[in-house]
Parts: sequence; C-alpha cells; structure tokens
Amino acid sequence: MFKKVKGRRLVALSAIAVAISIFLWGASYRVSAVSTKAYENIRIFTDALSIVQDNYVEEVDPKNLIYGAVKGMLQGLDPHSSFMTPEEYKEMQVETKGSFGGIGIEIGIRDGMLTVVAPIEDTPAFKAGIKAGDRIVKIGDKYTKDMSINDAVKLMRGPKGAKVSIWILREGWKDPQEFAITRDIIAVKSVKYKALEDGFGYIRISQFQEKTAGDLEDALNKLGSSEGKLKGLILDLRNNPGGLLQQAVEVSDKFLDSGLIVYTKGRAPGQDMRFEAREEGTQPNYPMIVMVNGGSASASEIVAGALQDHKRAVILGTQTFGKGSVQTIIPLSDGSAIRLTTSQYYTPSGRSIQAKGIEPDIIIAGDGASGHIKEKDLERHLEAEGAEPQKPEKPEKKIKVEEKTEKEKEEAEDIQLKRALDYLKSWYIFQGTFKKPA
Repeated sequence: MFKKVKGRRLVALSAIAVAISIFLWGASYRVSAVSTKAYENIRIFTDALSIVQDNYVEEVDPKNLIYGAVKGMLQGLDPHSSFMTPEEYKEMQVETKGSFGGIGIEIGIRDGMLTVVAPIEDTPAFKAGIKAGDRIVKIGDKYTKDMSINDAVKLMRGPKGAKVSIWILREGWKDPQEFAITRDIIAVKSVKYKALEDGFGYIRISQFQEKTAGDLEDALNKLGSSEGKLKGLILDLRNNPGGLLQQAVEVSDKFLDSGLIVYTKGRAPGQDMRFEAREEGTQPNYPMIVMVNGGSASASEIVAGALQDHKRAVILGTQTFGKGSVQTIIPLSDGSAIRLTTSQYYTPSGRSIQAKGIEPDIIIAGDGASGHIKEKDLERHLEAEGAEPQKPEKPEKKIKVEEKTEKEKEEAEDIQLKRALDYLKSWYIFQGTFKKPA
C-alpha cells in the first residue's frame, strides 16, 4: 500500500499546530544550481547583507541575518512554508512522538492577526476556555502584530508547570482579556471510544499519530466489531487538525476493501504518490457516519473524502478546513531545515479540497462551527490547482438541517452526535420496513 521511499525528507499533512505537527519520511531531494537570472537577483541580497554588516549601529551575527532572510523568503510563499533553526528542527522531531511542553492550540494568520484555528481537546488551552476564532493580541509581554507563527509557537512552548499569559480578543469583546495558562506535557490521546445504545459505537480521533490505526483497531474490537456485534459506527473527526499521511491512509483502509484512497500531485519529480486500499483487514460493511467541522483539516479531510467518494460513509456536520497541501521537511547542512509546500492531495474522484474543504452530505451546525477560520481565510493560501473533480452524472442532493433550537441550546447537548445516532437507527428502521414478508 505504501510506496517505498528513501533519503531525508519529511512530509507533513497537519494543520498549523502549537500542540503538535506530524510528519512522514518521504523521498530524497536535490538542490539545483542557481540560474543566471536568479544569480543576478542574489547580488541584491548580498549587497544588502554587506551594507547591514558594515553600517548597522551594532555588530550583527551573519548567521542571524541569513536565518532572518530565509525565514522571510519562506513566509512570503504560503501559510504553511517556514524555516526552522536547528533547535526548532530538533523540537519538531520530538513533536512527531506527540509529547512536549505547551498549551495545546492550532494557530494561523487571519487578516494580519494571529488567530486560533482550534484548541486541542483535553489540553491547558482547551480547559482555559480558548476558542476557535480567538485573536491572540499579546503573548507574555510581546505583541503579536507582524509576529510569525513559528515565533508565536516558540513563546507559547515551555516546560511543564511554567505559566504563560496570552491576551485574547474575541468577537463581541471591546478589549482583550488575559488568559494565564499553565503549560503541560501535550500528549494527546489519539483515539477515544464508547458504546452507544443498541449496539452502536462512537470513536473519536483527535490527531493522526504513530499508533492511531492500531488504537482504532483495538477500539473497534472492544466495541464488538470482531464478534459481529457492532451495528453501526460514528467516527468523530471534528477539530482534528491532521497528522500522519500514512495513518490517514491506514484508517481509511480499515473501511475500504479496494480502490484509491488518496493521491498527491506536485511540480517536481517524485512528488506524485498514490495510495490504494487492500481487502485484508477490512471492517464489516455496517452503516457509518463521519462527523466533521471547520476544525477538521488535512489528514481528517483525506479520510472523510475517501469514505465519501467510495460511498462507504455519510459525512455529517459543517464544511471542513480545506487544507489540501503537503509540506516537505528538508534538512540543511547546519542542522536547520525548511518546511516547504511541495504538492497537493486529491480525493479518489479527483477533488482538490485546497481552500475548499469537504462538504458534508448532511449539514448540521451547532458545535460553534461559525467561529472556525478556514484555509481560505489564511493569508497567501494556495488556490486549488491540478486535476478537476469528476462530476457525477446526476447532481447529488445535500441535506441541510437547521441549527439548534432554543431548547436544544439550553440543554447544551451535542446535537450533531445525537442526530448521527438517530440516522444510524433510522437505517435499520427503514431496512425492516422494506423487507418483504415471507
């Protein structure tokens, strides 16, 4: 199922995350010679470097000047390309294990301001009441105007038990408010599950980490899948920012016995990959609903898109984030690294979800979805390119369900989960209704 690759390259499919970013080893990379035209422009850079070194009021370390220039170059490309110092690169490698000191939020830039994409469940930021759409005005004593995402991440990370103050401006507030948050070890549990009534199961995947597919298999077995007792499944991918491409493929593969799961297309050789489902280990064909929202990004959208295209599951909730790009981590000679957007991924039917997202089959709001920022809201985001989506012979109808009633808001229940369970029950009711008598 997986293409064998070699060399030192990492491929990332997660949303911008303070809490965690997850990567996959990929193909080797080459460094090309600089063209004559590019060399002429490089002279401008070298002249500016020389002027700063010779005339700036204080002596400046040349490495800091180079790092700053590379950082600015990558920031000007798209929201997900960036430069990492050797220390930041080492920290990123630790993050792939899903455990480090921080507060637990995904962030992006919207309208020039540092903005919360989503707080990660069961983290200090989540417990402190940080919400999607919150604008981060200040971190500690530093204002965030013109601050890069990497610099913001560095300020919010730190040892367990240490406090950090962030000043939040929320819609409807006149002035920013301070949130004093105590850092903790962010070790997000990837899979949680519970049995619902009448043999239906609920599984939540909060991030796609190294052991997600295995933990999902264990959860399914504990819900009775291996014994044929599972009548239907609700897979919750809401506020899941993404993670390992390999794990997204393996999770999809558990519910598909054949066919394409996802493919990527890039400009350079070696960036095109295809991932196929296998029959071995496929789950029984019980009814299935996948819940998504504006915080469902990247790897979450791969799973939702694959199951939707193959008609294996009904997608319920609100429009997803729309991150359909792949980031490659390319180490440099001094231990630093470049995180570079190198390709886009597509669902089995050829849909690029970049800046679009996955549209649910059943649209149900009620989870605060209106507060989520989307990929299309981020500055310098890429527009969808490449393959055109295959148009169905007949337009597919979407079901839109109105938001919570006032009574439901007062009860503060998870209306999306409740509706998902109702739909699964209805499947069996209608199946029984249409059975012919003996």
